[in-house]
Amino acid sequence: MAGELSFEQPLTELRSKIDELKRFGEEKKIDFTDEIRRLEERYAELQQELYSTMSASEKMQLARHPQRPTTIDYIERIFTDFVELHGDRLYGDDLAIIGGVAKLDGLPVTVVGHQKGKDTKDNIARNFGSPHPEGFRKALRLMKQADKFGRPVITFIDTKGAFPGNAAEERGQGEAIARNLLVMAGLRVPVVCVVIGEGGSGGALALGVGNRVLMLENAIYSVISPEGAASILYNDASKSLQAAEAMKITAKDIAELGVIDSIVSEPQGGAHRDLELQSANIKAAVLEHMQPLLAMSEEELKEDRYLKFRQIGRYTFTQEGNHA
Repeated sequence: MAGELSFEQPLTELRSKIDELKRFGEEKKIDFTDEIRRLEERYAELQQELYSTMSASEKMQLARHPQRPTTIDYIERIFTDFVELHGDRLYGDDLAIIGGVAKLDGLPVTVVGHQKGKDTKDNIARNFGSPHPEGFRKALRLMKQADKFGRPVITFIDTKGAFPGNAAEERGQGEAIARNLLVMAGLRVPVVCVVIGEGGSGGALALGVGNRVLMLENAIYSVISPEGAASILYNDASKSLQAAEAMKITAKDIAELGVIDSIVSEPQGGAHRDLELQSANIKAAVLEHMQPLLAMSEEELKEDRYLKFRQIGRYTFTQEGNHA
């Protein structure tokens, strides 16, 4: 397997033994059919056991897998007639955000998403999927255009967070994110958001205010990266795996907290194992959640979105009457 992760090492070793036995049998003209069958059965059992009991830190590794599909991969397979639009009409074009108009089973839509690179050169050009203010403003421009022409908006979320550098702050990073939150809350068209990899901090939220928020099975969603949390809580960024376990960042955890509306299943071993199947799963989920939204009026859509986010979170009263 290409791009194996550390926790997948037992699978890698067993697959290596199976392949070695096959080669040896072919070279020596010896029939190892029964032995290979038993090893294949053991491999399937181990695979099922490994991927069905993954920890939060292991899912975080899958969410960040270098071969994990990106927004472009899904756009090419889920939509037709995609036309990419560039620039924020204020400063420049941020390649960490990709967006444009397309058709979803014949329905005109606007698609916007974070875009990580495919290799080192591409990652540098796309700033590893961490947008500058002009990236968020490009997304905002496209969503306003969608609102004007009555096109539903579909966003794909996959970022460690907004770029934290001096240049981004000088150009109004915080204001750009805040304005996206404000405008998305008031859009008069259906908005469906999909967390496809890593949903980190304000960089994720800037594309995450939707009527429905979906999340891939092995994606993560958090207010801060596990590394950032570890630096603050433990004064040690190397304890990110420990922080990931405590932060409730997995799809199952987020669903139980009411932050997302649905979990989209992944192929065994992660989305990168079968891109076509993963794309089909996402498309089916988006269509399922989009249909009832299309029947709503503009005011109903805004009210639906408002209520969704108002209902997130829990609180209780102490005996003294104070919030807890």
